[in-house]
Amino acid sequence: MNEPGKRSLNYPLRRREVVQELLKSREGLLVVAGLGAPAWDATASGDHPLTFPLWGGMGGAVSIGLGLALAQPDQRVLVITGDGEMLMGLGSLSTVGLQQPKNLAVVVLDNEHFGETGMQTTHTAGSVNLAEIARASGISSSWTVRESSEISTTREKLLHEEGPLFCGIKVRAETLPLVLPPKEGEILQKRFRNALMNENGD
Repeated sequence: MNEPGKRSLNYPLRRREVVQELLKSREGLLVVAGLGAPAWDATASGDHPLTFPLWGGMGGAVSIGLGLALAQPDQRVLVITGDGEMLMGLGSLSTVGLQQPKNLAVVVLDNEHFGETGMQTTHTAGSVNLAEIARASGISSSWTVRESSEISTTREKLLHEEGPLFCGIKVRAETLPLVLPPKEGEILQKRFRNALMNENGD
């Protein structure tokens, strides 16, 4: 089972459990959930008005998270996305490295597959290491998680240490039931803005 593309079928970490742990007792955390499975994972942990799930724009999650972090420097921003989406938007890591937002953390749920298009393997099943790419882009606090024993300390780092931070979490490749957030972009945008204004006391 060491063949690239098949290793992740037996990875111990399960994406839904990981996201549920990361988002528990989230308080005022602002979350951008990448296209596809990361958005379903975030919704499965509890649909929340301060979560902005992407229904389109593959490759844009980190850029949106960066813009949000720069616009709301007093708010913690967490991007949760997948390896396929991250590979399409690698340039955004360079911009994060250049801007150095202290309130931004990026998590990539890396199952080494394109989950929304038929489970084709991604480059991370081979030689591509996203945490090393992030570090080379100027995000010095970048690491990879593979075991459940690492999740608790990882959560503390992501939510409390000075950013920018990048964490690649190797998760099992599996097809899970869809748990869908609202689909209308206008509704998502309005509820996120209203919740953010209430969070800021505006």
